Amino acid sequence: MQSKTKPWYVYIVECSDTTLYTGITNDLTRRINEHNNTHKAAKYTRARRPVKLICYVSTRSRSEALKLEAAVKKKKRKDKINFMKTFNCTEIK
Repeated sequence: MQSKTKPWYVYIVECSDTTLYTGITNDLTRRINEHNNTHKAAKYTRARRPVKLICYVSTRSRSEALKLEAAVKKKKRKDKINFMKTFNCTEIK
């Protein structure tokens, strides 16, 4: 039996100042639009618009996404870049 729940994503965006921001969502298109165009953006990204989606990883649950997000957020920039290269990450150019 196939699950009908939407996948959750851990995503990384590059801000206009080249910093990286990591978050989770179950709708990538909506969330990136919010980061760039609405008051629902994270405080961090509101001050660094526009943001560009550079990487996302699909997870099976919100819980799994939260755990992965926490792990990624603890990483230094160079380690986040290595994560994007090696963690079977889908990069958007």
